[in-house]
Amino acid sequence: MSKLYDWLYGFLPEAIVISNRERLRAAIGAFAGIALTAVSTYFITGEFSSIPYLIAPMGASAVLLFSLPSSPLAQPWSLLGGNLVAAIVGVTCAIWIPNPMLAASIAVGTSILLMLCLRCLHPPSGAVALTAVLGGPAIHALGYWFVAAPVALNSVVLIITAIIFHATTRHDYPHHARHRKKEAAETIPPELRFGFTTEDLNEVLKENNELLYISRDDLEKLFQQTEMHAYRRRFGEIKCRDIMTTNVISVEFGTELEEAWALMRQHKIKALPVVNKSKWVIGIITQIDFMKNANLEVYDNFEVKLKQFIRRTAGHHANKPEVVGQIMSTPVVTAKADMHIIELIPLMTQDRVFHHIPVIDSEQRLVGIVTQSDLVSALYHGRLANLRTLGLSS
Repeated sequence: MSKLYDWLYGFLPEAIVISNRERLRAAIGAFAGIALTAVSTYFITGEFSSIPYLIAPMGASAVLLFSLPSSPLAQPWSLLGGNLVAAIVGVTCAIWIPNPMLAASIAVGTSILLMLCLRCLHPPSGAVALTAVLGGPAIHALGYWFVAAPVALNSVVLIITAIIFHATTRHDYPHHARHRKKEAAETIPPELRFGFTTEDLNEVLKENNELLYISRDDLEKLFQQTEMHAYRRRFGEIKCRDIMTTNVISVEFGTELEEAWALMRQHKIKALPVVNKSKWVIGIITQIDFMKNANLEVYDNFEVKLKQFIRRTAGHHANKPEVVGQIMSTPVVTAKADMHIIELIPLMTQDRVFHHIPVIDSEQRLVGIVTQSDLVSALYHGRLANLRTLGLSS
């Protein structure tokens, strides 16, 4: 009996993990989409009484567009291309194949094959093909006009409504692939992908050889966010404020280079945040900035070149930089005081490596600085404390 219960229980789907607000938003969107599609089609084709102002597959399309807008199956080309392909195939089969059952079967199968080849798979389009074959005398009388109205017309109006509705409710639609080069800066960098790479994910998807109801990019993003969440759990709630140096030595835009270099030497530090009168961070100056601007990357006469570079020029005009603001790095990458230390990793492992991250408070004022050494030490001790808690370390 228990085995039967377990088997029957397997038919019950997993709970949909979204908020009630999101459920309501999807319902309102579907209502608006179907209503506007029906009304628009009616007014455009009103004089042609034989043309239905709405076809049933649009209801299924509305579920995808407003409940699952990030799905590859819900994108504009999927809906429009899929419906047009299915309508053309369906009408063709209805005209040339006398047996309705055979015509319906061929129409759906052929439509799926073409949609997969044209990258416009849209499940409701299968119903469009069936409608073209089994829709009755009124649909058959339209012939290939069925493709234009109502299919294409319904599809275009529903897509436009979805785009406007999602933009109004601040949702991403159409859903753009997040791995594109133009948006690469917004993704988690490869060096932060602790457990897998993009190539690993691609190979696994090839091995499974099945279509997913989620794009590869969104799947990768979910895995990365899951890894970040797992690392937060493993290392505890260690925030930037817990590891930062609070007695920060900073300079202003007009601080002379000689003074800034002396501060770095005196306090044995390699970077100085640059702040304005309100203590907002406007840049950072490092030893690397001095070296680049003084041409110290070539080590001939190192000390002579450095002294010449930082020495204040007599008079009012100079061809070389005189103050910090002229050679500082900007814009500067900063971290919030309440940011988890795991979120510092992408900041310190980007193409342009940042060894020092100024830390700011809720009012954007400088309150501390974190170095790579601080981060490594915190990760090590956080992991060690976690192992001791689990009884895995002596």
